[in-house]
Amino acid sequence: MLPNFGMGTFRLSGPALTDLVTEAIDIGYRHVDTAQFYDNEADVGKALAQTDSSDVFVTTKVWYERLKYQQVLDSLKESSSKLQRDCIDLALIHWPSPHDEVPLEETLDALTEARERGLIKHFGVSNFTVDLLNRAVNHVGADNLLTNQIEVHPFMQNRKVTKACAEHGIKVTAYLPLAKGAVMDNSTLQRIAVEHDASPAQVAIAWELHKGYVSIPSTTKVSHLRSNFDAQQLQLTDENMADIEALDQRDRLIDPSFAPDWD
Repeated sequence: MLPNFGMGTFRLSGPALTDLVTEAIDIGYRHVDTAQFYDNEADVGKALAQTDSSDVFVTTKVWYERLKYQQVLDSLKESSSKLQRDCIDLALIHWPSPHDEVPLEETLDALTEARERGLIKHFGVSNFTVDLLNRAVNHVGADNLLTNQIEVHPFMQNRKVTKACAEHGIKVTAYLPLAKGAVMDNSTLQRIAVEHDASPAQVAIAWELHKGYVSIPSTTKVSHLRSNFDAQQLQLTDENMADIEALDQRDRLIDPSFAPDWD
């Protein structure tokens, strides 16, 4: 199923990304997250092809301008080709269709068809509000939605949506876990890091994992790939967790013009 830890690839591309993904797989990463919009699926695919990656879980996302029924199927075929995978492990609706221009139900039906055709193994959603998540559940059932990938970090804990996901039994995948590096400068996270002989980034990742979320940090440095991976071993105390919970400022960093009306 969906591994709780993986490598994000947002804003990464080219041979450097291929090298990073190759290194990540060598380190032990078994989950790589990409998207059609990142324009780097082919770079990820090269790494998958040149490594022993049969057990690596691959997530991609369908861009919001390609949510009509046939567009979904066609775009996933393209993604499959670029990723050099006969079957993609997980496909997400990257963003809900603005103003419901393409009905959500149509896109979900297309993803169901993609799964039946063997293009994908699982599907889910991303950047979905509570109302949109409920609507998706009403159409396909919670058992068919593997995850809702949303912005979550110590300063944006997205409590309403994470609670709704928990109630439906849908995994939360937390993107931007390091808040674009802001976790490194926070005194609370720095203090906890010293306590555990770790880095603030590792503390932020460990907090997400302790919450039961899927964490997908991205980095341009191999050394950070390793330290992020090692964060899986970090055991935070209940007091640490409470201190991090208190950092929530609802500080959303990703809010494009086509975003839904957030909770």
